[in-house]
Amino acid sequence: MHQIKKTGLKRFYFATKYSVQGLKAAWQEEPAFRYEVAALVVMVPAAFWLAESGIQLALLLACCFMVLAFEIVNSAIEAVVDRWGPEYHELAGRAKDMGSAAVFLMLHMTWVIWACIAYDNGLFSFIF
Repeated sequence: MHQIKKTGLKRFYFATKYSVQGLKAAWQEEPAFRYEVAALVVMVPAAFWLAESGIQLALLLACCFMVLAFEIVNSAIEAVVDRWGPEYHELAGRAKDMGSAAVFLMLHMTWVIWACIAYDNGLFSFIF
């Protein structure tokens, strides 16, 4: 049987509801997500202190929130792979490793962006 898609405000309501459920699941089930949220609590105020322009602030905040987004996608990949079955399969292992690598790269992109903005704003002038 074909289900009729929701539209308008009803669609927005359910999309928001499912997103909140996903955030709750990430918080409850994923320690890495909780660690990254804790870092965000420190980094958001630091971003407002460090940024000297709107674009710098946007970059600092965006990479922080992207770490959370990548962590959620990685967790979703892991959940699907684990649901499929407990036995090892090369492709399942590769999927999990690639999801982890995506988070790893995003974390590194974050510190690079923060370091570059700190450098541009003279925070490393005592070194150089």
